[in-house]
Amino acid sequence: MNRPILLLIALFAASPAPAAQPAIQPGYWESTNRIVSPIRQTSTEKRCITPAEVDKFMAGPSNRHYKCSYPTNVISGGKITLKGTCVSKKGRKVPITGQGSYTPTSFNLTADVIVELLGLDVAVRASTEARRIADACPPPAPKAEEQAQK
Repeated sequence: MNRPILLLIALFAASPAPAAQPAIQPGYWESTNRIVSPIRQTSTEKRCITPAEVDKFMAGPSNRHYKCSYPTNVISGGKITLKGTCVSKKGRKVPITGQGSYTPTSFNLTADVIVELLGLDVAVRASTEARRIADACPPPAPKAEEQAQK
């Protein structure tokens, strides 16, 4: 699989843009990220979403590999609509649109992006489905050096 496509999956984990209202509840969440086309791929992760991270989780995808901006960013009334552009570190512009829905304990977003694959522009559809699985986050796992001292 092409590395840029894998990086786009990671885009759905966090993103910087304010939501119009606190829409999801903080807590322990499980997210399933999928590339639906052209090549199917799925990854699942569990993460703690603090009150300070709710807006980042709700808004449009972004990560350390892409800087994204969403001139259209509407998060209201249980619906999400995004349209913008992500730019890679090498300057490649990737148009992205997304639609979805949310409740206090669920989040669904489907996005369409255009990536370069073997020199061709390829339309990719990706989705994130997330659900809140606990009110509180588990304690962090001990670090390897702490384990070695025991």
